[in-house]
Amino acid sequence: MKTNRLRLLGAKAGFALYLFWRVLKHYSRRFYGVYLILALLLLAWMVKSNLFPAYQEEVVEKLPRKTVLIPRGASFQQIATILEKEGVLTHPRTFLFLGRVTGYESKMKAGMFEVPEGLHPWWLLRYLTRPQQTQIKVTLPEGITCAEMARIFKNKLAIDSTRFMSLVHDTVFIRSLGIRAPSLEGYLLPETYYFVWGTTPREIILRLVRNTLRIFEADSVQQQLARLGMTRHQILTLASIIEGEAMVDSERVLISSVYHNRLKRGWLLQADPTIQYILPGPPRRLLKKDLEIDSPYNTYKYRGLPPGPINNPGKKSILAALFPARTRYMYFVASGDGGHHFSRTAREHAYWKARFEEVRRKYRRSR
Repeated sequence: MKTNRLRLLGAKAGFALYLFWRVLKHYSRRFYGVYLILALLLLAWMVKSNLFPAYQEEVVEKLPRKTVLIPRGASFQQIATILEKEGVLTHPRTFLFLGRVTGYESKMKAGMFEVPEGLHPWWLLRYLTRPQQTQIKVTLPEGITCAEMARIFKNKLAIDSTRFMSLVHDTVFIRSLGIRAPSLEGYLLPETYYFVWGTTPREIILRLVRNTLRIFEADSVQQQLARLGMTRHQILTLASIIEGEAMVDSERVLISSVYHNRLKRGWLLQADPTIQYILPGPPRRLLKKDLEIDSPYNTYKYRGLPPGPINNPGKKSILAALFPARTRYMYFVASGDGGHHFSRTAREHAYWKARFEEVRRKYRRSR
């Protein structure tokens, strides 16, 4: 305890001498004796007023904390105002004085922090020069598009969503990641993440892309790609279609098997999500005329996979695209309860399709 007091007194004396040196640097040395006396008087005042109280870490750790956002570019005066408004600063004038005479005002960090309540202005000042960033939870649902991701990150982290989308379509940036694609749609793995305030769009994208590419690093995945004769881009494209269809996790591998079987036979995929992708606005019931739209993403008109992913599939759909169930299913149709009925023949499929239309008519009449 005595050692701590000596250290504190030494810090105060050092600060007083620092002020004395600053004064001598800017003013005449002729009255240095006067300035020295003033510095000693200042030291005595600091000791008496407890301007620099001893820091007790075990006490601070038990203090309640409040989440405070210090925006980028905020002035020292603005920071003090924010802290006072949030209820973590009770003596703003002392805070401003200490920050300016010590030079700490230029060392303030921007970000979102968990600030202890009730700190003395001196220790609050010290804390804000090396604070611990608050981890912000961001949940990205499976099947989300890059544009939807940009909006979520803008709301959660205040990023520049335009910059985010610019990077998504920047072919030079995309190639630097080892990806051959016109955009990063399909390559940003959706799941729950934790980011700190101030994370840039580039850093966010790099993290999401790495998580997607990591799935393909396993030897078993590389062997399966060779076995299927498909590229990573094709798998992500297929996975995005599966993501658009699947409502029940256990059906992902079955839906995947239907599409793999159709690809092997050279059939049209006839995947509704690819039509929804080319239609403007939110998803709606497809009309017959929609199936005639001339687009490479129209899998009712063109065979094979579309040019690229239509959303960002989750890991389950990616693995389902890689490892489909072994079936002879060629068709599936919604059952009306979130699942699907799978069929091997057109006749069987027509039966289940008629049943679904019946369910749909009953639902309309009940509304």
